[in-house]
Amino acid sequence: MHQTVQNLLNIKNEIKTKLEELKYNYLPNIVAVSKTFSIKHIVPIIDYGHVHFGENKVQEALEKWPGVKKSNPNIKLHMVGKLQTNKVKFALQIFDFIHSLDNLKLAKKISEEQKKYKAKPKIFIQINIGDEDQKSGIIKTDILDFYNECKNLDLDIVGTMCLPPYNKDTKKFFLEMEQINNKLKFKELSMGMSHDYLSAIEHSASYLRIGSKIFGERS
Repeated sequence: MHQTVQNLLNIKNEIKTKLEELKYNYLPNIVAVSKTFSIKHIVPIIDYGHVHFGENKVQEALEKWPGVKKSNPNIKLHMVGKLQTNKVKFALQIFDFIHSLDNLKLAKKISEEQKKYKAKPKIFIQINIGDEDQKSGIIKTDILDFYNECKNLDLDIVGTMCLPPYNKDTKKFFLEMEQINNKLKFKELSMGMSHDYLSAIEHSASYLRIGSKIFGERS
């Protein structure tokens, strides 16, 4: 068995054990974040039947995925990095999910382009959960107004996403995200990465963005 497949199975087993422990009856989706890895590194888990994959850059996704998606139409590609407005028209050609809607200008651009391309990606609103100056995202107090603007723009908002402060206990931020999500009655919640996905599950994360724990460290 290829190492990446083994890594994926190990993660699934850890998740299963955690969910049994918590007595939770749901199964989160694993987005295998394959940025910087070539398709030959990714093929083993595609062949294994994994469906959700994440990329950080539009250009890299366009170079890697069109052929693969054509021959594997069930694959769902997730934009998990920051999306620039000038890349939206290209992003809509390849991504099924956008996890990083972080400002109104971007929301308007997606709305405009999705009409042209007749493509309607599922979108997560990125929340700046730690109120960090260096991070993008909607501030917590603005989230309801922003969501209403997105609805007026006919965006398919399915949930929220966060990148919590790296060097702090992420659990408190995950709890806050869960509360925000429940308040807005969203079904989906994108949070948890290679180092903290088991904590994210405790707070109902439905999409876990896991890269290095599947593919190994990036060079």
